[in-house]
Formats: sequence, structure tokens, C-alpha cells
Amino acid sequence: MDARILIIDDDTELCVLLCDFLSLDGFNVSSVHDGKEAVSHCKSVYCGERQDQYSAIVLDIMLPGMQGLEVLRKLREFSNTPIIMLTARGEDTDRILGLELGADDYLPKPCNPRELSARLRAILRRVQQGQTDTAIPSVIIVGETRIDTTNRSASYRGNDLKVTSSEFNILQILLSCAGEVVDKGSLNQRALGRALSAYDRSIDVHISKLRKKLSGLGGEDLILSVRGVGYQFVSSPIGVDDGAAG
Repeated sequence: MDARILIIDDDTELCVLLCDFLSLDGFNVSSVHDGKEAVSHCKSVYCGERQDQYSAIVLDIMLPGMQGLEVLRKLREFSNTPIIMLTARGEDTDRILGLELGADDYLPKPCNPRELSARLRAILRRVQQGQTDTAIPSVIIVGETRIDTTNRSASYRGNDLKVTSSEFNILQILLSCAGEVVDKGSLNQRALGRALSAYDRSIDVHISKLRKKLSGLGGEDLILSVRGVGYQFVSSPIGVDDGAAG
């Protein structure tokens, strides 16, 4: 696997452990140990002339120089690279806030290197599948919502939704099944690459972010909750007739 991974964590011993394990697992890994330095480094990679952008980023919440959540917010200003957060075990508030700020997934610390590798592979596999699977239409349009699987972009009424990798996966599944209810377990497995656990709210938070992005452009109530089952994407906001003028 020729995937470049950046680990942003001030625990140098953990970074050495993760770098060694992930390197043996086929990843090309580097690390940065300070929040401000990480943002500056990533800007030079994504906003400069360098062509060695990262396939995914592993970001610790607790960092010197700049806290991880602020690093996450700044990274999302110029990059949609998949980001996995490392959070203190039991810190649900940090996890939810991180997902709301644009993280794709999270793992509690101390994390199992094997599980981190599996999460990275799941994220990268879904990105790759979306770019190469000829069975998936390159463009999916439902009402005024449009996604392009070749560059993993999404728009509403011609405006870029600026979705993260996980948000794109979820939106692609919902649009492909527009009008049908997609159960949360299936959505979690297909979009995030893992089974839905009892207290995992990742899908709910990602859906909430998608709703906010759509509603900010006038697309309220496009993603409906079906209590006890899952979610449904409709072609137009509730109360709007697709085929009729006002």
C-alpha cells in the first residue's frame, strides 16, 4: 500500500510504536509532535507546490502549541484529507466535537496499532473504491443535490458542500438509495467500515453535519430520520413539489 500517513501526537514513544507498526503494515508514515508545527507543515504540503499530500492524518486531541481540536478546525480550512482523532477514553464530548469539526473517525487512547491500521485501511479503501468502481455512476444527482465520485465532491444548488471523506461516503449511499430508508447499521458498515456499536454516535453526528451544510444553502429536511430504523434522503425539502411550479 503506497499510502502516506501523518501522525500528529506529542507522545514520541507512541509515535515510534505506531510508525514502526504501520510501516510494517505497508504504510509510509511520518510524525509531527506540536500543534502549531503540524498546521504549518500541512499548509506547506497542501497549499504549496509539493505533490506529496497525505492519504490520511491521525490527530491527537491533547497537543502542545495548539490543541488538537483547533488543529482540526484549521486543517479543514484547506484540506479534506481523512482524519482519525485519538481521544482520551470516555471523553465523549471531545469525540462528538471532533466529528462536528470535520474528523472522519476516532479511536480512544491508548489505541491498538492493529485497530488503527484497520481503520486507516477502511477509510482509504472507501476513497479508492469511490474513485475506481465503474459500477458506481461518476455523477449522482437527486433533486438539486449532486455528487461526483471521481473527485469525491458534493454540491447543492451548485454550491460546494465541502464534505469530509466520511460525509461523502454517507451522502453517496443515501443518494444512491434516495427515497428508501437506509438502516443505521448498514450505513455505519458501508460508510465507516465497521459494525455499529451500542454507544457509537458517529453516524448521527455526521448526518447532523450534512444537514447543517444542506440547510445553510436552503436544503432543509432533505435527510429524514426514521425513528428506530435509520435515514432517508428525499429529492426536495418537505412541502416542496418536485414537478410543480409554485
